[in-house]
Amino acid sequence: MPPSEGTQTEEDVKRKKFTGKGCKRRLRVKGSSEFKQKVREALKLIKTAGYYDFLRTYIREISEIDGFTQLREAEAIIWANKYAVANPVDAASLFVQKANHMKEYLEGKMYFGGEAERRSVQKRIEFLEVLKAKSRKREIKEECERLLKSWAESVYL
Repeated sequence: MPPSEGTQTEEDVKRKKFTGKGCKRRLRVKGSSEFKQKVREALKLIKTAGYYDFLRTYIREISEIDGFTQLREAEAIIWANKYAVANPVDAASLFVQKANHMKEYLEGKMYFGGEAERRSVQKRIEFLEVLKAKSRKREIKEECERLLKSWAESVYL
């Protein structure tokens, strides 16, 4: 759970000021060349949908790991495994979802649990709908549609 207003560290306050002004950081990608290529494909889709500045505001790095994909809030880093980036459309929506998670964490909102998970999934769905509308590539539109259908059938909605 994020610290309450009274117990925030100096770094928390600086981070809030930084993101509150709409500052964008340089997004780093660390991992194997194959991992970096897959992440770059996902980042292109994020740019197509117009979410790249949003991502850069809240995430500073995407790193390859062998374990479970997760957001490391303390470092504003997404740890992702090779399976999480295998499908660029799904990876792009995951990155946007994690950026929204980080945003809520910094805003002091409850960022885990049922309602938080629902908001997080809604952001992912919103991204897929926007990407589907903005992309010119038939295969991207079809993959967005497939993923949207899958999310519509999920327990999170």
